[in-house]
Amino acid sequence: MYIVPEAAIADILTRDDAFAAVEQVFAAMSAGDAYNFPVIREAIGHENALYGFKGGFDGKGMALGLKAGGYWPHNLEKRGLINHQSTVFLFDPDTGKVAAMVGGNLLTALRTAAASSVSIKHLARKDARVMGMIGAGHQAKFQLRAALETHSFDKVIGWNYHPEMLPSLAEVAAEFDLPFERVELDGMTEADVVISMTSSFDPIFGTAHISPGTHVA
Repeated sequence: MYIVPEAAIADILTRDDAFAAVEQVFAAMSAGDAYNFPVIREAIGHENALYGFKGGFDGKGMALGLKAGGYWPHNLEKRGLINHQSTVFLFDPDTGKVAAMVGGNLLTALRTAAASSVSIKHLARKDARVMGMIGAGHQAKFQLRAALETHSFDKVIGWNYHPEMLPSLAEVAAEFDLPFERVELDGMTEADVVISMTSSFDPIFGTAHISPGTHVA
């Protein structure tokens, strides 16, 4: 059994690796060769945390596993830890024997970003020029980097409940020599692609904030 600690993931998995893996498994799912199991997610009644399991089997890549973890909303303010915490377990699909336990935090961030960037590659208009971001938390920088590596945009616009967090998106845009503009939600109609990633339980983004033909991830 392999044990891969969280600290080792950054030296093992790249954004390109994550993109290729997600693209391949999406293709396998479309062909009926891979599928996800029903998600289990529960409020544990402590620290306002949500905890659950996500599993699946990829018959094309012969990967069987699950991710255990969830959302602890007070981690950052109380402990300096990210609010999402997870661990991945992999099993031998031939025997069911456990094969690996892998730190899942960075892996989850890269996988989530890869999923939206795969959708942008295949579903967004080829002439899309403005990248819109709703949310500027921990995950947003991963999402934006992956998107900007997938498609050639001219500008990034962003909105967040807490606008003081938007400079983190401006920093990523600058890495790609792109201008960044803070907008109100109705200004998101300028975007050709929108990535939305917030922890809100209430609706934020509606038809008044999107233009026809915009791809939403």
